[in-house]
Amino acid sequence: MILSRAKPASGVTHTASSQPSGRKEIPKLEDFLAKRDYTGALTVLDFTGRKNNEETEMWIGYCAFHLGDYKRAMSVYESLRHLKNPPDGVFVNLACCYFYLGMYPEALRVLDKASTSNLKTRLLFHLAHKLGDEKKLMEHHQELEDIVEDQLSLASIHYLRSHYQEAIDIYKRVLQDNREYLALNVYISLCYYKLDYYDMSQEVLTIYLQNYPDSAIAINLKACNHFRLYNGKAAESELKSLMDQSSSTFSFGHDLIRHNLVVFRGGEGALQVLPPLVDVIPEARLNLVIYYLKHDDIQEAFNLIKDLEPSVPPEYILKGVVYAAIGQENGSRENFKMAQQYFQLVGSSASECDTVPGRQCMASSYFLKRQFDDVLVYLNSIRSFFYNDDSFNFNYAQAKAATGSYKEAEEIFLLIKNEKFKDEYVYISHLARCYIMNKKPQSAWELYLKMETSSEAFSLLQLIANDCYRMGQFWYAAKSFDMLERLDPNPEYWEGKRGACVGVFQQIIAGHQSKEHLKEVIQLLRNTANSQVELIIRIMKRWAKDNRINI
Repeated sequence: MILSRAKPASGVTHTASSQPSGRKEIPKLEDFLAKRDYTGALTVLDFTGRKNNEETEMWIGYCAFHLGDYKRAMSVYESLRHLKNPPDGVFVNLACCYFYLGMYPEALRVLDKASTSNLKTRLLFHLAHKLGDEKKLMEHHQELEDIVEDQLSLASIHYLRSHYQEAIDIYKRVLQDNREYLALNVYISLCYYKLDYYDMSQEVLTIYLQNYPDSAIAINLKACNHFRLYNGKAAESELKSLMDQSSSTFSFGHDLIRHNLVVFRGGEGALQVLPPLVDVIPEARLNLVIYYLKHDDIQEAFNLIKDLEPSVPPEYILKGVVYAAIGQENGSRENFKMAQQYFQLVGSSASECDTVPGRQCMASSYFLKRQFDDVLVYLNSIRSFFYNDDSFNFNYAQAKAATGSYKEAEEIFLLIKNEKFKDEYVYISHLARCYIMNKKPQSAWELYLKMETSSEAFSLLQLIANDCYRMGQFWYAAKSFDMLERLDPNPEYWEGKRGACVGVFQQIIAGHQSKEHLKEVIQLLRNTANSQVELIIRIMKRWAKDNRINI
């Protein structure tokens, strides 16, 4: 099922044992193979010498393959295939090496020379999946038999196509008849992990770890469960026992662990570790894209993912996120449309529609279409999972504000702790609007005062001026229009200030505003050189005199 992984050697490599007589005997190849100690087996094979022995060469290829050294195994089989009478199985074994090295067309060509066998059928089945040939995939599916190897191969294809429950059903059925196949617990655990059932995944995995506590794949999966259930530090502590072991005996395991440590450490060392692994570990490309997104390098993220043909939900989701990000950066409607389509594909799929990521995708799809009532239907259903998640709350609050739920929107905006979000104009402008709609114009004005002079500060002033005017909060509307007029002598700003100042005056007369503001209103009016100013001020002064207000 884990198509580019192999089980590591368990324990240290055995050396010649001492006999009571003091003589040393060379261990037998069969002893190492029985224990799956392929490093020890290779040592014996190299020590005894090849002597152009075809059988020895075949065993060397076998051991190298099971150690994950596919290039060495390929080299051995390449040499053997050119013999006048190649050993039986050379071509299908060579095709397996090509497959694990990602050389799919080469694997297909070599299989033409291989004898018919169940292994050949299974390999053709997997090649059809890798090459996206659905017709061939179904043909070879029909050729699979009701034997353990073929059923496990079918389960692995289900897994690779994100049909995790179907894979679990097959593994459980096989395990029921073959209790000694403990490794199937790892596969079941991995499926549960993919379904986000981390507790269940850990429970099943424990069965295998009790028997094989040094398994690199199982320990790594346990670490991933701890990462999801707890945090990166807890996950990293689970990998400590593997670090030295894997670097010396299991090259693929070493790469996998290095990759996962980058994830557990929040992206630390990503640019050093992930680029060489992009074509080795599928998740490496996705995590490198995530790293670029987190560091606002949108173009690099786009370059890395633009040619990726998504085949599983995480790839569709990440590609949608990148297209949305670059669309926002470039103002491209086409990019937004692509992002919306990727999100909708995941959110509406039968396998994902009831999952948390699936509902997030539907919310994102509607968000890009500005259908915020629909956005809230999906976000409300999963909010309990993300109560303290700043990214979720940022989108949730925007949707609340867009549907007029300003009180709730304000509360959600204020839950956000991430300073990067709080410095964004989208956050500041939305929060300012919420303050105004919730009758807290002074808080909105204070947001403006904290901003440095910029085009965004000017835009915020316009928002405050117009929203306050519309909501009858004329004092802060007048102050905002006055500031706008100073920055840009546009006649429209004078008209807005004039109306706001008259509105403040009316509120003072009605007793809804402090009389102390009248003096300040008159001062704001005097900041404008306009023939109407003196007439308005004269009326205000006369009223102040009649009401014995000192201005």
